[in-house]
Amino acid sequence: MSRQVTETVEKIALPILDAEGLELVDIEYKKEGQNWFLRVFIDGQEGKPIDLDDCSRVSERLSEALDQEDPIPGAYILEVSSPGAERPLKKETDFMRAIGKNVYVTTYEPVEGQKAFEGVLTHFENGHMTVEEKQKSFQIPLEKVAKARLAIVF
Repeated sequence: MSRQVTETVEKIALPILDAEGLELVDIEYKKEGQNWFLRVFIDGQEGKPIDLDDCSRVSERLSEALDQEDPIPGAYILEVSSPGAERPLKKETDFMRAIGKNVYVTTYEPVEGQKAFEGVLTHFENGHMTVEEKQKSFQIPLEKVAKARLAIVF
């Protein structure tokens, strides 16, 4: 059910974000304790930063649209925010923008004996990424990626 909800919310949110000049990064719909949360992560297009006013504006407009269409049964809490420093990487454009940055990637099945990689994304082309981890490079096909995000290096 949560996949159906996120797909429906995406269709409702995209025109709002396009009108605001913002980008949809991710949508989560999950239960935590007694409450259901609908989290919509947004960012500026071309990596432009967003602020609290952007989040408030989108939250208000999205809340009105969701109330009108009523695609989610039951009560939920809507949160609209920035993806933060550890932004998830989902679309090919996300990976292209992350070239040269530190990433953390997990895979569904081992790639060269590993399922977790943390290093610099050095290349992305034709659905394959190259992650440079210490002294070794890994070629990881996008279809094997379970999760990927930017990684903070201390």
